Amino acid sequence: MIDRYGTEEQRQQFIPDLATMEKFASYCLTEPGAGSDAASLRTTAVRDGDDLILNGSKAFISGAGESEVYLVMCRTGGDGASGISCVVVEKGTPGLSFGKKEHKLGWNSQPTRAVIFEDCRVPATNLLGGEGNGFKIAMTGLDGGRVNIGAISIGAAQQCLDTALLYTSGRKQFGRPISAFQNSQFKMADMATKLMQGRLMVYHAARMLDAQDTAATPMCAMAKQVATDNSFEVCDQALQLHGGYGYLKEYPIERYLRDVRVHKILEGTNEVMRLIISRSLMKDLD
Repeated sequence: MIDRYGTEEQRQQFIPDLATMEKFASYCLTEPGAGSDAASLRTTAVRDGDDLILNGSKAFISGAGESEVYLVMCRTGGDGASGISCVVVEKGTPGLSFGKKEHKLGWNSQPTRAVIFEDCRVPATNLLGGEGNGFKIAMTGLDGGRVNIGAISIGAAQQCLDTALLYTSGRKQFGRPISAFQNSQFKMADMATKLMQGRLMVYHAARMLDAQDTAATPMCAMAKQVATDNSFEVCDQALQLHGGYGYLKEYPIERYLRDVRVHKILEGTNEVMRLIISRSLMKDLD
């Protein structure tokens, strides 16, 4: 987002450390009262001379408290999407604080916290992409995020399928390996097909995104929906193939199942993905 919409000065200031991962950044859109309806966000940024003063809070922010850079969608104008801007806030800025670390079902390898702004003063030069363009910037960022979440889901599901193949080949019941039963074979065939379906759609969406295709947004939504739905099913079936052992923490399947479940919510719920897809279809009729 900084690379695409930032000034040359902003790019030089932030991109090198982010590109080498010496620093991490967090995307700050969701609020306690603004989830799927992101355009209703209430965090404000008010101009005061050469500065912007931010007040409000963000919820469910991945990496919050650990990231050094925060891309904050905030209201600089009236209601609706056109009144939203994007401001870059650095960790350590007075008035920036964080909530408690959330205890989650999965995704426990990274922290999730609220991000709180109380008269948080940042230079107006930290405004990204011009005033009133924050919602467009946020939605563009989500396209890439949806491809990313789809890819992560495919990776977890592939590991679950690989693990299930090994387990069923070694585990014997009724004198035969579980993998010798047609039920297991058909189940794993369906799992492999679902994986390939999701993988191809994610690849296609990524290509469209790189090419800046005008139809990339609905394609990214389709890929995210299919990849995350299918991957969760694959992980769930892999657990089933493990029987009771799959439910134990000594085996990796239960973690993958917990981790991929949130992918159907992150970067826009899969219900919102269907909304994006249907709107693109209706637009084609106009």
